[in-house]
Amino acid sequence: MFPSIIGTVVIAGIVGYLAEKSGFTRNGILASIIICVGGAFLFYFVRLMFGFGFNSPGLNAIVSSIGALIIVPFHWRRK
Repeated sequence: MFPSIIGTVVIAGIVGYLAEKSGFTRNGILASIIICVGGAFLFYFVRLMFGFGFNSPGLNAIVSSIGALIIVPFHWRRK
C-alpha cells in the first residue's frame, strides 16, 4: 500500500508539470502540481474505501489528476 501511494504522488506530480508545460493549463507549475496531487489522493482514498476504479493504480493516478485539472481551474476561473 505504501509504494502505491508514493507512486500516485509521483505520477500526479509529473502529470501536473507536463500539463503546465504543454499549455493545457495556465495555473502555474506549483498550483497545477498541487491540484493534481490533491485529486490523486482523493481518488486513491475513494478507491481504498469503496473499491471502484481502474485495476492499475498508475492509471487511477493519471485519470484523477487530469480530472482534477479540468474541474478545479475551470470552476473557479471567471471569464
